[in-house]
Order: sequence, then structure tokens, then C-alpha cells
Amino acid sequence: MNTNPTVLISGAGVGGPTLAYWLAEHGFRPTVVERAAGLRSSGNPVDVRGPAVEVAERMGLLGRLREAATEVKAMSFVNGSGRRVGRVDMRAIQQAAGGREVEVTRTDLAKILYEASRDSAEFLFDDTITSLRQDDDGVDVTFEKAAPRRFDLVIGADGQHSMTRRLAFGPDSEFVRHIGMYVATMPLDGPVENGREILLHNTPGRLVSIHPVHGRALAAFIFRRPAVEDFDHRDLEQHKRIVTDAYAGGGWRVPELLDGVRAADDLWLDSVSQVRLDRWSNGRVALLGDAASSVSLFGDGSTLAMAGAYTLAAELAATPADPQSAFARYEAAHRTLVDPKQNNVATAASLMVPATRTGIAARNLATRLWPAAATVGWVRRRIAPRRGSAQVAA
Repeated sequence: MNTNPTVLISGAGVGGPTLAYWLAEHGFRPTVVERAAGLRSSGNPVDVRGPAVEVAERMGLLGRLREAATEVKAMSFVNGSGRRVGRVDMRAIQQAAGGREVEVTRTDLAKILYEASRDSAEFLFDDTITSLRQDDDGVDVTFEKAAPRRFDLVIGADGQHSMTRRLAFGPDSEFVRHIGMYVATMPLDGPVENGREILLHNTPGRLVSIHPVHGRALAAFIFRRPAVEDFDHRDLEQHKRIVTDAYAGGGWRVPELLDGVRAADDLWLDSVSQVRLDRWSNGRVALLGDAASSVSLFGDGSTLAMAGAYTLAAELAATPADPQSAFARYEAAHRTLVDPKQNNVATAASLMVPATRTGIAARNLATRLWPAAATVGWVRRRIAPRRGSAQVAA
């Protein structure tokens, strides 16, 4: 392998720019290719916690993340008339994390990570990989628009619908499992009434929430539904039909929110699915983040992507001439963080979107009766929806 190995990273979301930053720090030459014409990310709030806080701190980004942080202090469950029937104190969660946990929009997180890495990595926007052909010494890559190039390594950080995974490992049907739910989000027009409180309303198998973000708000729809056979994650009109059909006849603020869905030009919808592979690498191609191990709606996807990127870069730097060994060490370490999250999905779904009225009532009652410490643990392990060694080494 070259003295300064070249690495192609597919995906400019959270994991890709983080990996590019750390690879450059270790003397690699990273290139990031992104299908979108510019930074593309939902405005969904995500948590930067645990090992990801340490990664951000080492990148000198913790101050910027705190400046961009949302100001949510509570999560309240409301009934059809808007009356609060359950509440979680988010400040207790922050205190339990030592005040280091940060909630930001995924848009802000992606932008901050991109700005940290853009001077040390090449970025190719509005393009995508179309084929990979590898041998013992490198990977020949063709792109939709750019000229073909050869890289020492290729890393897929391109999400649940990863093109890299499809080309190097096989079709999605072998690795992606729908878990019976969909999630949609869209921004709301106008100022939010309470900028410090998330409102959530459940009916059996349905959840709708309004999350304040920097003086505005984001609506989210999370609902149980079998897989749509002809689902296209880029078909806006299909997404509108799916959401409006799922919530027809709903109470609380659902009718006005569905009016917003019908008029939206930036509604985002996808299935709640898990990605599971026996191995995260194939020769000189490896996977990172949701492309390798999506923990879907109920995990810490952004945190895990940042932590995984740091570990992967460190392991590649440790044995640059033996990337297969580096990939194996990265996977063994990072699975200790990922696997518990993937194994908790069924419990998380039952708490976030109970299938029955009895389940909804029991969940709401629990939020009122449990002591703060128990509530914190429940939220952190189960309910919060967020689109080397296992820890960040000292």
C-alpha cells in the first residue's frame, strides 16, 4: 500500500466526514463522494453522547455543538384533547450524563463535521459510485459522473440504502430487515409555542410528535405498518399517501399536520429497518454506520457513526499495510457498542409506539410514577428516537 494510502468514503452525512477527518490526521488521503448536490440531511434532532462526545472534543468541535444545541427540557405525552398525561424531564437525562450530552439537529451536526474535514479531504458532491472492482492491491471505482479512479480502500458510510454495500456485499434483501414500522418527518411553518418541550401523542400503533428546534418545530410520524412492497425512499407522492392513509381520522393536531404533509415539498419517509451483516468488510471494502449495522429509529446512530469512524481510522493507522486486520479489529471493537442497541429494538418499539390503548396508558402512567433515575434510564435505553476498543482510546 502507498505511504499515504488513498481512501474513498461514500457518504457525507455524519460518519463519512468524521472518518475523513481522522484518516487525514493519520496521514491518509481521503476522498468523500456524496450523491446529493450539497450537504443533505434531515433536520431530525440527534444526540451526541458517550464516546461521540469524546470524539467531538478531540476534534475541537464540542463548543460549536453546544452553540448549535437545541433547548429541549421536557418530553410530554398528550391525549386527544392536548392534556398532558405523562412527562419525562430531559434535564435529568443531561445531568445523568454529566452535562456532556448534546442534542443538535442532524443538519447542524453534518455541517459542523463537514466544515471540520473539508480542508483535509476531497469532496465530490452530486455523484455516486456505480461499480467496484478490487484486487489484492486496490479498488477500481467508476462513478456516475466523475472519471474512473483507483483507491487503496473504499469505505461505505452511505446509510441504510448503501450503494457500497449493494456493490460489494450483495442485494439489500440479504441484509436489511423491516421491523414493521415507518417514520416520517417534516419541518413546520411558523414559530413554535413552547421551544423547550417535545409533545407526543399516541393512538394504538401510531405516534405523532412536535419537536422544537431553534424557534421552529419538526413534526414526526412513527407508525406500525407492514412493508410496502413497491416502496421507493425517494418517491415524495408515495410518501404523502402512506402517511395520510396511516393517520386518517386522527385527533389532537393530526388533521392540520396532515394538511402540511399534503402540501410539503420536504417530507422525509423511510421504513424502520435493521441492517445486519456477518462481516462488515470484504477485502479492501468496509462499511461504517448504518450501512454496516443500522440500529434504526431507536438507537444512537449518529453517536455510533462518530465512534465507529474514530475506531476505524485508528485501526487502519495501526496497520496501514494490513487493512483486513484493521477492519477485523474495528468490527470486533465496535460491535460491543452496536449489538446491544440492535437487540433492544422490540422493547423500544413497544414503549415508543404501543400497539394497544392499554399499552399507551401503562407507558404514560410509568412516566408519572417512576423516580427520576429510573425514567432517565428508560429514556436513554429505550425511547429516545434519533434517524481500538469499544470506547475512545485515551
